[in-house]
Amino acid sequence: MCLDIQKLKEKRDVLDEELSQLISEGYSVDELDEHISQLHEYNNVKDAGQMLLGKLAVIRGVTTKELYPEFGLDMND
Repeated sequence: MCLDIQKLKEKRDVLDEELSQLISEGYSVDELDEHISQLHEYNNVKDAGQMLLGKLAVIRGVTTKELYPEFGLDMND
């Protein structure tokens, strides 16, 4: 239990250091919060798209990878 607490404290310290670095580079906490919120929304939309591609692939009997060109997607998307 103490080891878990210590790891969490270390993680907090690393995150505090990263936050301080970003603030020193001119970012504000509000901007960072907004950016994180937008990334979260993007990931949710991307996950939904991947789910739909997966369902379509099952219906067609192909892999999702095979559907990427049809929808103009890159494997890195």
